Amino acid sequence: MALTNDIRPVRLIVLTMLALVSFTYAILASAPLSAATTAPPVDLPNEQVQTVEDAATEAAKEAASTDSILSDPAIDLRELEHRLVPLTKAELNELAAKWLEATRAKTEEVMAAQVAIDRTEGDVADEVTRRVADIMFERNELFQKFSAVIAAWEKKGGDPDLIAEYRAYHDTVLLDELRTSNIQTVYSEVVRWFSDPNGGIALLKSIAWATIALVGLWGFARLVKRLVLGWLNRLSSLSNLLTTFLAGVVFWIVILIGFAIALSMLGMDVGPIVALIGGASFIFAFAFQDTLGNFASGLMIMVNRPFDEGDIVDLAGVIGKVKSVTIVATTIVTADNKLIVLPNRNVWGNLIKNLTANATRRVDLIFGVSYNDSIEDTLKIMEQVTRDHPAVLAEPEPVFKVHELAESSVNFICRPWVNTDDYWTVYWDLTQQIKQAFDDAGISIPFPQRDFNIKSLPEAFQSN
Repeated sequence: MALTNDIRPVRLIVLTMLALVSFTYAILASAPLSAATTAPPVDLPNEQVQTVEDAATEAAKEAASTDSILSDPAIDLRELEHRLVPLTKAELNELAAKWLEATRAKTEEVMAAQVAIDRTEGDVADEVTRRVADIMFERNELFQKFSAVIAAWEKKGGDPDLIAEYRAYHDTVLLDELRTSNIQTVYSEVVRWFSDPNGGIALLKSIAWATIALVGLWGFARLVKRLVLGWLNRLSSLSNLLTTFLAGVVFWIVILIGFAIALSMLGMDVGPIVALIGGASFIFAFAFQDTLGNFASGLMIMVNRPFDEGDIVDLAGVIGKVKSVTIVATTIVTADNKLIVLPNRNVWGNLIKNLTANATRRVDLIFGVSYNDSIEDTLKIMEQVTRDHPAVLAEPEPVFKVHELAESSVNFICRPWVNTDDYWTVYWDLTQQIKQAFDDAGISIPFPQRDFNIKSLPEAFQSN
């Protein structure tokens, strides 16, 4: 039976983690819908059927001239990204060279227009400036498509040196143009970008959707945490520390998954971020060895449950009530209302005394009386006073014995059992009441005393 009780918490924890993994998989699996998903049959009107057939025919014709479409400067960026998916590394290599040539040709137009600005003045210069802004905007759209091709090529194992060369060309052109352009040209380009549906407007939409998604994600994560916490609280075999920790883990896993999905919606590749976190983890492991030690000790405390929140404990020589336990530290409030924070490594690595783990405790009292007093009377008074106290338990039986023949007194032990909450009340009451009962019965509690026998004194003391 004891073995079953020991295994049950572990089994529940494992089932909880499996449910969490299944929940995570369901979220990830439901995001991208497979093209092979079987859809229920739908009856469409003849006009819609004809429209679908016409679209399929048009797509087939376009597929026959894929080369020309992929290198067409007028192609939409999103369409280009879709068409890049099936291409091989070699095909992307050729396509990147074509887009490089297209951006270089458009950059030459920008250069020629800027030279024209330097050679003209007045209204003519203003008109040329507006023309330069238009050309630069068109060229920047080409650069966006060029970057999409390079990114797809890199993911499929393209030549790193050539990719770096293409990107260096892209960055250098933009920086040199920004350095050599006049303020009016830069202003016109910025205004044009903000008013473009694929530029600033698209960015603002993405930021708005990302903000809404993050706020919704935070609320959803809190809801999941509350549901998991409520479910775990119904499992009596788990401590409050462990349930709080598991609910927190679920909360942050949901946050991380949702954040990754939000980044993907913004078009960011989360793969490099994951790789960066993995590489940085080694550095943090060495830099925060003590913190990781506290983390491991916190896990051991939560799993083994030597104490829980609200217990009165003696940890590393500190006695008080456990206020809270985190993964790295334990907070204790002492009897004089001091707040003490102990690192979990110091807690788990030292002797742990849980003073309120059991429902009952034994009160250990020692009374010393004079050698001249009666042992029978002393035991009778101690037993009568102790049994008359309403908080003393009848079972187990209290113990009253002669404990020690000390130097100055005969020491008696008084060991009644009480409920844990009544420990100090009984301790203080019996100490006072038994002392008063001894005084009433004429039984004395002697002070420490010694007898000295002097065999001889110096002559100076003898004359006196």
